[in-house]
Amino acid sequence: MEMWWHRLLFVLLVYAVSSEGFAQQPSVGYTTFRTDLPGGRHPNVRTMRAMVIQADGTKRREIASHLAEPADTWTQFSAWSPDGKQAIVGCGWQHPENAKWEEEHKTFRMEAGRWHYDCYLLNLETGDLKNVCAVDRVSHYNGVSFTPDGTQLLMTSLLNGTSKPFVMNLDGSNKRDVSGGTDGFTYGFNASPDGKRICYHEAYQVYVADFDGTRKRKVETGNPFNFSPVWSPNGQWIVFVSGEHYDCHPHIARADGTGIRKLADRNGYRGVTLFLDVFDFHQGSSDTPVWSATGDSIFYTAKVDDAIELFQVSIDGAAKQLTHSAEGVSHYHPRPSPDGRYLLYGSKREGVRQLFVRDLSLGTERQITHLEKGHAAMWPQWQPISEVVRTAD
Repeated sequence: MEMWWHRLLFVLLVYAVSSEGFAQQPSVGYTTFRTDLPGGRHPNVRTMRAMVIQADGTKRREIASHLAEPADTWTQFSAWSPDGKQAIVGCGWQHPENAKWEEEHKTFRMEAGRWHYDCYLLNLETGDLKNVCAVDRVSHYNGVSFTPDGTQLLMTSLLNGTSKPFVMNLDGSNKRDVSGGTDGFTYGFNASPDGKRICYHEAYQVYVADFDGTRKRKVETGNPFNFSPVWSPNGQWIVFVSGEHYDCHPHIARADGTGIRKLADRNGYRGVTLFLDVFDFHQGSSDTPVWSATGDSIFYTAKVDDAIELFQVSIDGAAKQLTHSAEGVSHYHPRPSPDGRYLLYGSKREGVRQLFVRDLSLGTERQITHLEKGHAAMWPQWQPISEVVRTAD
């Protein structure tokens, strides 16, 4: 009887500590939308809205809602500033006739006058909103992120059908092309923690370069498909997927592009998570590996039987399965919390894509969105920890 009471007391204590930790965590930015509207991709994409929610599932709210008021316009939560005070909100528009053409031809046609996508900086305290893409505009289609030190902005812009990397000042001025003079399609553009280097993939090959685009160096994997490189928190490594298209796996390389190693195998997982319940000619959203907060391991998704599970692998190659799910469950877009205690991710269960937070030390999980069937929550991002919101030890 006494042992039973001690066990119950321990469980209650663990629950209290875990609940307190969740409640004290910073906010989460994400995008919600419909998934089952007839007509293909555009009728559902245009319902996308940028959202913010507390990590315990409370205080859910839409942000920059007025941007999505015009017809066929939507918003997406894209990123946080390093100090957690600003959000990057993407705002897209597509002409409905162009959307019909894309459905018929099963490809994008992102031409000026038919498509438009810009990114805004939103100060969550003051409500100030600035379209940095409109300053000295270079394109009608632009994606934006912060450098890790928060002193510059990175931008990928569509020019004559080719995506090019740019850097610019925080107010959108002084946009500079850092592609190194080549014309390959660029994606996955990000900067090292010290702001001195950049990496990206161009024509499905990974490159590293100085911040101004000089000393560009190809990471020689020997594989035709290399995608979405990301710097480690200490700037010593990059992680990316490499192999064949839809058969690619987590690899790492040193900051200079040497020392390439395959870390894990996705066991037949194509690396793409479907985010619609109707036909999507683009076949979903890339589901790529991410660094842990400490940079000594990587989180990724892989197939186990008929489920897509979460895994963590050290840079030495020791992998651990984090979830054990029922048949048909899929996990996607893992993101570790800034303090490394929690893992944020999406999971499709019983036909609905929801967001969850997992305590990595306890293995407990909390669902933070509660959407009805036909809706989804995707692309979650932790708010960086500031002194105001830092979780207690």
